[in-house]
Amino acid sequence: MQKIFDEVNNLDKRAYEKFLLSEDILMEHAAFSIYTYIRDNFKENSTVLIICGSGNNGADGLALARLLYKKYNVKIYLASNPKSSMAKIQYQRVKSLDITIIDELFEADILVDCIFGTGLNKVLNDNNKSLISKLNSFNSFKIACDIPSGINNLGQIESVVFKADLTLTMGALKLSLFGDMVKDFVGQIKVCDLGIQREVYEVEADKFLLEESDMKLPFRDKNNSHKGTFGHTNIIVGSKKGAGIISSSSAFAFGSGLVTAISKEELNLPHHIMQDKKISQNCTAIAIGMGLFDYKKDDIEDILRTDILKVIDADLFYEKLILKYLDEKVVLTPHPKEFISLLNLSKIADVSIEELQKNRFLYVEKFCKKYPKIVLLLKGTNVIIAQKDKIYINSFGNSVLSKGGSGDVLSGLIASLLSQGYNRLEACITASLAHTKASNNYSKNNYSLSPEDLIEEIRDL
Repeated sequence: MQKIFDEVNNLDKRAYEKFLLSEDILMEHAAFSIYTYIRDNFKENSTVLIICGSGNNGADGLALARLLYKKYNVKIYLASNPKSSMAKIQYQRVKSLDITIIDELFEADILVDCIFGTGLNKVLNDNNKSLISKLNSFNSFKIACDIPSGINNLGQIESVVFKADLTLTMGALKLSLFGDMVKDFVGQIKVCDLGIQREVYEVEADKFLLEESDMKLPFRDKNNSHKGTFGHTNIIVGSKKGAGIISSSSAFAFGSGLVTAISKEELNLPHHIMQDKKISQNCTAIAIGMGLFDYKKDDIEDILRTDILKVIDADLFYEKLILKYLDEKVVLTPHPKEFISLLNLSKIADVSIEELQKNRFLYVEKFCKKYPKIVLLLKGTNVIIAQKDKIYINSFGNSVLSKGGSGDVLSGLIASLLSQGYNRLEACITASLAHTKASNNYSKNNYSLSPEDLIEEIRDL
């Protein structure tokens, strides 16, 4: 996993003070990192149009133009005149080389957005909106320097955003690159060193970007075993029976030695899934909440108060009784609408979907501060997994998963891993990564995924 920071100004300051690096040195390395990417991926004499703002992001672009000069057909467009001290210095350096500064935009092979970066702290004016919209209309390879212009330092979008194919972010990953709202604009994200190795530039962090290597699949490493060795998962099946049946199949496919669907009605289950009316005596994990409209509250509370690891999902997030059971045995897996209900029930906040999506990390932190014993998985195109003061982000999500039943598969995966001895955080990380990786491996049309397809892909991980 990689570290993520709310902001990097303090990291820059530390580089100046501890390692005696100047602002100029960091900027030169930032520009050289973009130059290196262009050099390694595009032919010489390709046309490069760099759009520069008035601050240090624009200064990065001006420095890049100097490095590209003579090897590439480079042009500069000034979105505004240089204002920061470094922008003025870099502008003088550009002028000494007679690099062309143009007044009209054109469709270059490569566009480099150096308008705002992380410096955007205001609403875009009409001129900037028009400029970014024009750039987006070009069929060019689009590179954002640090962060696409139009995304503010909180990862929020007020209007138009530069739609990057690649974001080259400087020094370290920024949290603003990982909100759900910005997913369609950042493209691929790469971190560029600023004169010292990244592990030197960075400090301790409490937010992390998950990588595929963080997925620890439940491979069986001993032969002297039996079905009970790998746990017994119970899935509580409500009136929407399909949800529970999907979760049961998912739990079995992910390695649980035994899976029992708990229902008072006779179910049409696969032969390898058992059924009972009450929790199994040797149950090691429970998934509850999916399609749970017909359960009496007393029955639900009997299940929640058991001393067994539990994944809570879906309908239970609208029941106030859940607040009594947010302890060290629980994993919560809400989608945004369900999380809004949780925030409201717990008197943390009364917010809209739009407000939540603009400030996902803020409200996750608030919830986990009030309930530090739980592990929370907030669904979204970027999944957030949180425990106490730590946040982990799975950025591999995609629209393939935007189908009914996908969340039920995930609940079954987590419960299965809990049954097999994973701790709650480990179970959420591996299950979430397996869930998204399976969806990315799906080779048919991206609108056609079914829960059964997803489970089949999980079998092939």
